[in-house]
Amino acid sequence: MWFSKKKQPPIRSLIGEGTAVHGELRFTDGLRIDGEVHGDVIAESGTGSLLVISENARVVGKVIAGHVIINGTVTGPVMSNELLELQPKARIVGDVTYESLEMHQGATIDGGLQHRAAGTKLLIEEDKQPPLKLAASNES
Repeated sequence: MWFSKKKQPPIRSLIGEGTAVHGELRFTDGLRIDGEVHGDVIAESGTGSLLVISENARVVGKVIAGHVIINGTVTGPVMSNELLELQPKARIVGDVTYESLEMHQGATIDGGLQHRAAGTKLLIEEDKQPPLKLAASNES
């Protein structure tokens, strides 16, 4: 019997070591970060995307992608629609939301862990409804 393993999307973009990016970063398919990103890193299509944050990489901001592999440092919330892999040198300071989690010995999370059921959509800032504002009353 043949077993089919889901094929990883190709890594089409790279933030090289020694490079610092300031601002929101949106990508499709795959992205590898070896440098620094100061801003949110968001996969355009939540599922079917791959984000690799290597050992010397640092991200300060929100991380949202399908399959996330971390071996560097993330300061901010991490949300994975599929699999979150935390390799031995991974450091996360922030809350983590995941469908599946693989955590190697040595990885650390300073924040909350929240499992989400398969098939449920992660709420991204743009998806959230703005808070309702009540009309000002005429009370004196």
